[in-house]
Amino acid sequence: MPIHSDRQTSIDNLNVIMTDLQDKWQNWAREIAEIAQEHSPDDVFQHERSEYLLEIADAILDSGSRIKDFLSNGTPYIDGAPTVRLDVRGAVFRDGEILMVREARDGNWTLPGGWTDVGDAPAAAAEREVWEEAGFYVRAVKLIGVYDTNRGKFLELSHAYKLIFLCEIIAGAARPSFETSAVKFFAHDMIPSNFSGERTRMRHIQDAFAAAATPNWRTVFD
Repeated sequence: MPIHSDRQTSIDNLNVIMTDLQDKWQNWAREIAEIAQEHSPDDVFQHERSEYLLEIADAILDSGSRIKDFLSNGTPYIDGAPTVRLDVRGAVFRDGEILMVREARDGNWTLPGGWTDVGDAPAAAAEREVWEEAGFYVRAVKLIGVYDTNRGKFLELSHAYKLIFLCEIIAGAARPSFETSAVKFFAHDMIPSNFSGERTRMRHIQDAFAAAATPNWRTVFD
């Protein structure tokens, strides 16, 4: 048999193996994502584990090749229908500086916030997240923007929208939580460059400062 034929056979065999692995990666990620959806919205620790499982599923996909149709086939389902997940963030200012928290999981910075649960009102969820992650009781007073999280990075596991609310401090003091290792206010020119994944990007920070300085701010949206 010619050498080039042996080489082509090896390539064909490798393609078969990789296709099989891609199918397995996709199935594993989908199963983990489905398990992650099964938690009580009132259990903070289960909610934390759920987010961690979704990150593991995303990492499994990153380890394999990009599967073009995965979003339509592998998006987490609720009651049989594919759903867009909703992330809420609170933009909190004090003396012209914006509140940020450092994620305990990756050591990077973000606006306080997280995924909403079934039954949550978006503004109330953002207020709760600020309290849980940063130690401040706040009131959401303005919707800064509605963002398509997949616009910045294609998330193969799911599609997500992000709502960022301008919030006023009512009471409390800065304190980290089991989710956050540091809480700090930053001036506009001192924003850390190491953002925590897609949780917060620079355009969110820029819009937050602009909204805080503009009484008649009009909500931005993708």
